[in-house]
Amino acid sequence: MDQVVSAIQAAIDSGRMSPGVKYSVYQLADQLGVSRTPVREALLRLEEAGLIRFEARQGFYIMLPHPQEIADIFAVRLALEVPAVRRAAQIATASTKKMLSKRMAAMRQAVRKSDEVQFSAHDQLLHDHVLQAAGNVRAQRIVAGLRESTRLLGVSTADRTRTLADIDQEHIPIVSAIAENDADAAEAAMRTHLVTTGRLLVAQAACNQDLEGLDVDAIWFHSVQE
Repeated sequence: MDQVVSAIQAAIDSGRMSPGVKYSVYQLADQLGVSRTPVREALLRLEEAGLIRFEARQGFYIMLPHPQEIADIFAVRLALEVPAVRRAAQIATASTKKMLSKRMAAMRQAVRKSDEVQFSAHDQLLHDHVLQAAGNVRAQRIVAGLRESTRLLGVSTADRTRTLADIDQEHIPIVSAIAENDADAAEAAMRTHLVTTGRLLVAQAACNQDLEGLDVDAIWFHSVQE
């Protein structure tokens, strides 16, 4: 199922699949050389994320995410992750600090190998560790769902508007502040990271969809109010 999701995302990125064209579930299964079951399961996940829309008789359309949808996702992440990282910095134990340090080391190794898949996985786990350290299980689950939606939508800045090394550098002050139990610095660093990522993704989506005249700043402010 994950391979089907990746194949659809790659087809969209390369232009082999485009919005406005009706695609067949049967034909897609034949092209990928897999049974219809994993294709249906993958398409259901993508439908939940908002990337496709099913039509009658086994057809579906690609639905690229509107920049406003991306801004809305980051508004929720800011509301949850900024206070969470502050709490994590206040109560971080030696075990938490060691766990975050190991995750940063894994991210740097992925940067050296230019492995975007591994980097993304460790990036997600790092944010998950922060929420776990803050002790808010519900927030942890919500953010995991939001990040999964973003991943399924194929939305990423890696090697598009910034490098893996650039993204890695944005995490350093977050982890350093937690290691020093500096709640103010951790909060500021997490906010900077999320705002930078969110605004880049909103602008990227507007550019990819040729939405001329779209005010990216207005879209961001509408969702985030900053």
